[in-house]
Amino acid sequence: MKLFDKTWKLAVSGAVIGLLVMLLAIYGNPANMAICVACFIRDTAGALKLHTAAPVQYFRPEVVGFVCGSFLLALLTREYKSTAGSSPMVRFILGAAMMIGALVFLGCPLRMVLRMSAGDLNAWVALIGFAGGVATGSFFLKKGFSLGRAYEAKPISGAVLPVLLAALLVIGVATGAYAVSAEGPGSKHAPIILSLVVALIIGALAQKSRMCFAGSIRDLILMKNFDLISIIAALFAVMAVYNVANGSFHLGFSGQPIAHSQHLWNILGMYVVGFAAVLAGGCPLRQLILAGQGSSDSAVTFLGMLIGAAVARHLPEIAPDFVRVRRKEVYDAEMNVFR
Repeated sequence: MKLFDKTWKLAVSGAVIGLLVMLLAIYGNPANMAICVACFIRDTAGALKLHTAAPVQYFRPEVVGFVCGSFLLALLTREYKSTAGSSPMVRFILGAAMMIGALVFLGCPLRMVLRMSAGDLNAWVALIGFAGGVATGSFFLKKGFSLGRAYEAKPISGAVLPVLLAALLVIGVATGAYAVSAEGPGSKHAPIILSLVVALIIGALAQKSRMCFAGSIRDLILMKNFDLISIIAALFAVMAVYNVANGSFHLGFSGQPIAHSQHLWNILGMYVVGFAAVLAGGCPLRQLILAGQGSSDSAVTFLGMLIGAAVARHLPEIAPDFVRVRRKEVYDAEMNVFR
């Protein structure tokens, strides 16, 4: 019998992931950002000095854990398969686009759901854009869009990214060579071991359950299938209960941690994320999971996200009055962002 062959089993996996996310929130990760794949890749890019934005520099063990958790479980269950060659350059660009869109919104689809569960209405507005992007991508799929088939590669090829990320983490812990934020989101993090262990478990669960935020809406549109959305719904429910219980649920647009209320850019940013994710075959989290189970194409998408994060920190920001200004973020004690 398959582990996740029923919708209720998938929902249980989503609830377990919610509890693990809750642990990271309790033990130090930023408010409403216990897990954010886009933000964590951005912080990691900063730690590697691919950008110089001081508030967002920290080598996030969670990124390593997601990839390696998927990698280890895929090996154990014989689901590891090294593949490559499916339009890698296009995937690189899609990865960069996903990252830039997510950072315009200030969060990946996972963080969008976490923000929604804490009463952040800006995230609910962004959901409109994300669902629209997924719907547009699904339309392209129905019309025959494809990045082409991936070809089987040497087993070692698919293991490069997991091994490289693990090595970079060990080097960082052993030498302290990476940049670390003294303030801002990058300074807020759970202990390294806890972050890594939680991420390893989430990576394994996401690999086995095929968890994907874009895929959940895509499946609803194309197949009327509720399997993947059940994972997201359970995660949302657990985090909503947690936020209400600890007093961190605040319904509204203003005063939300690491958020802004420029609704047009929230919608457009997440539209790009949803659209690119469907074309690439998965949201940012799903790309890490696929890379872990052997897809070199998803590893290329990850590299696109990493470079996209660096580029995004150097792009000018478009203000509500459509005047270009340099990006500047100032955080208060509760990690609210002001511009």
